[in-house]
Amino acid sequence: MSPSDSLPEAVSAALPATAIPPSGRILAIDPGTKRIGVALSDPGRVVAQPLTTLDRRSDRRDAEAILVLAALHEAVAIVVGLPINMDGSRGAACVAAEAFAERLRTVCGLPVVGWDERLTSAQAERLLVSAGVRREQRRQGATDRIAAALILESFLGACAVAGGPSRA
Repeated sequence: MSPSDSLPEAVSAALPATAIPPSGRILAIDPGTKRIGVALSDPGRVVAQPLTTLDRRSDRRDAEAILVLAALHEAVAIVVGLPINMDGSRGAACVAAEAFAERLRTVCGLPVVGWDERLTSAQAERLLVSAGVRREQRRQGATDRIAAALILESFLGACAVAGGPSRA
């Protein structure tokens, strides 16, 4: 049985059979037009935590910054949030995220997986508002970091349910 045999269908369709090692940290990103939220799992893939927010510059520079973070934190894979529309279609933002994921795939040497991120930014915003985080802090990237953590949490949970390589 290959590591992707037990992954959720949406993931396994996008991955080669040995794409994600069975253990190690996973980096997740929430690519927006102004910022990129970044989150990181623990090596056992139990916890997803917000890491940082990057201001968008250019695809090349953004990819370089993500590769530096992946190397620094010894990530073995990258999950890219895809803002799929509620009806399942792929709008301009999703197409841009998929193109960025492809850029990462070609330059980083790590498995890069697209993951449905519908409503994660709205969910992150609600969490921060309920926690009393000021609007100014939310605008400075807190929402993006939390959204990336929610994307990663969703991915890790789906892998764990499927018995895939989300746990060491």
